Amino acid sequence: VLFSPSANNFAMKGKRKTLNAGDVLSAMEEMEFQRFVAPLKESLEVYRREQKGKKEARKDKDKKADSEEQDKSREEENDDDDERIEEEEQNDEEEVDN
Repeated sequence: VLFSPSANNFAMKGKRKTLNAGDVLSAMEEMEFQRFVAPLKESLEVYRREQKGKKEARKDKDKKADSEEQDKSREEENDDDDERIEEEEQNDEEEVDN
């Protein structure tokens, strides 16, 4: 909140309406809070890496679920094919008996 007006100015200079982390960090430097900038940047990088890791884990999980789903539907299709073949064999046998 304290850095908002200054950060807003940086966003406006960049022709943006949304503040980003860089705007806040620049505002902090401008307002002579440099000692907080480095630790905050490090924390931000750690946070971004964690979020990226979570996102990739979600993608991997989704891919695995999709491939399992495809395997399941393939199995169901094979079961359906097997049932059709059995029915056809039974029909063939009935025709031969008649």
